[in-house]
Amino acid sequence: MSAMSQLWTFSLGTAVGVGVATALFWARSGTSRPNGFEKLQAPDAPAEPVPDGEAATAEEAKPVAPEDRPADAPESCPGVSSENAGKASSCAGCPNQSVCASGEAKKKDPALADVQDRLSQVKRKILVLSGKGGVGKSTISAQLSFGFSARSMDVGLLDVDICGPSVPRMLGLLGQDVHQSSEGWSPIYVDDHLAVMSIGFMLPNQDDAIIWRGPRKNGLIKQFLTDVTWGELDALIIDTPPGTSDEHLSIVTYLQDAKIDGAIIVTTPQEVSLMDVRKEINFCRRVSLPVLGVVENMSGYACPSCGHTERIFSPSTGGALAMCQQMEVPFLGSVPLDGRVAAAGDQGLPLSQLHPDGPVAKCIDKVIDAILQQTDKK
Repeated sequence: MSAMSQLWTFSLGTAVGVGVATALFWARSGTSRPNGFEKLQAPDAPAEPVPDGEAATAEEAKPVAPEDRPADAPESCPGVSSENAGKASSCAGCPNQSVCASGEAKKKDPALADVQDRLSQVKRKILVLSGKGGVGKSTISAQLSFGFSARSMDVGLLDVDICGPSVPRMLGLLGQDVHQSSEGWSPIYVDDHLAVMSIGFMLPNQDDAIIWRGPRKNGLIKQFLTDVTWGELDALIIDTPPGTSDEHLSIVTYLQDAKIDGAIIVTTPQEVSLMDVRKEINFCRRVSLPVLGVVENMSGYACPSCGHTERIFSPSTGGALAMCQQMEVPFLGSVPLDGRVAAAGDQGLPLSQLHPDGPVAKCIDKVIDAILQQTDKK
């Protein structure tokens, strides 16, 4: 073996030996090995100063309450109350950077007081949410509104599904226009007890696509809450888009001082829908929004001839009831599939008018009872 080969073998053996010895030392000492071989400090030694950039990174890593983050801010936002607001690396490119850096963002939005004042005569404020689209959330919102009205309760239905406003169709109000007075925007009335507001009333053509970014959506939601003259209401039902996005953060933020009662979450029985409902429930908990309960829509097909209900969407994980027990939230009831529900939505009629003794109308009535029981507890 040449001298060079012997030297190489010796060096390699030495490196391996040092590595093994080091590993044995840390294993026997019971302490974790410091990352990157950092210098260990004695317990009483003063901490070394942390560079500004590293401090900002540590600050950004802390969890931020949703109400402390602007709706159009990135996920890595340090929060408007942070000392690094507008200065952290994650603030680069954020539309709120200059406002946060100046300290203006820390000031309470005056719109919160305006919303609180505008809705001061509304007894119950209820959000209708869904984790996934296509589960019948707007249908439930519309039929609940009709149901409250049928009990001679004054109810408002606010449609904040900006890109997919279906409420005007479902309440038979297509072609109506919003009127503005010195007091604000006047909602459209279905009857003496039911008032409605939607962006659908403002479109020159119902087939026009609404292609808006978050800030513009948030601006309209703010205007709906501060400018619409609802007057005295027993309940305001707010129909939201599916998911947990800008619209939801905006509505929860603006209603935080208005004593919102909570949210109703609509789902279908299959796990594909329930997995998103769990996310929706966790969203509500994170933003301190009470969950009034879950409604299982399309729970089964109700035969119009014999009344038998057949499960169409198989609840492979137990359905909404089992999920509610697991997540510890109230289960408000099940609404079966019925072709007359689609007809009621297309014609803008209450289901109780088309088929008052049908299973769906009875289920909706039971859900209203459960909602009133939950809200009257407060």
